[in-house]
Amino acid sequence: MNHLEWLERYRRAWVERDADAAAELFTEDALYREQPFAQPFAGREAIRHYWSTVTRTQSSVELRYGSPVVEARRVAVEWWANLLNDGSPMTLAGEFLLAFDEHGRCRELREYWAHAPARVEPPSGWGA
Repeated sequence: MNHLEWLERYRRAWVERDADAAAELFTEDALYREQPFAQPFAGREAIRHYWSTVTRTQSSVELRYGSPVVEARRVAVEWWANLLNDGSPMTLAGEFLLAFDEHGRCRELREYWAHAPARVEPPSGWGA
């Protein structure tokens, strides 16, 4: 799988809140760094558990990506998510730094994000 397919499968997993589909995108020993100062979720099972917990209260997820920057097996990409969390609108804007293995599975994900307690559209020129 290439990085564009991976991103689409990740998007679909989030929209469908499918922790199993999300976990399958990662290597068995992957690191998922959701917060820079917290311990990463280590391994596919930890990622699956994180995903099943964090997406439980989410619905109506819309996820967009900017243009990825690719260097060998590393990808950096902005993302923008509008969703409902416990029925309330929320916007998350963030960036992934992804490292892939030779089969296209992610072996490390680092993300940085910010949120707004409302639906916000990306600014002009976002994602270019």
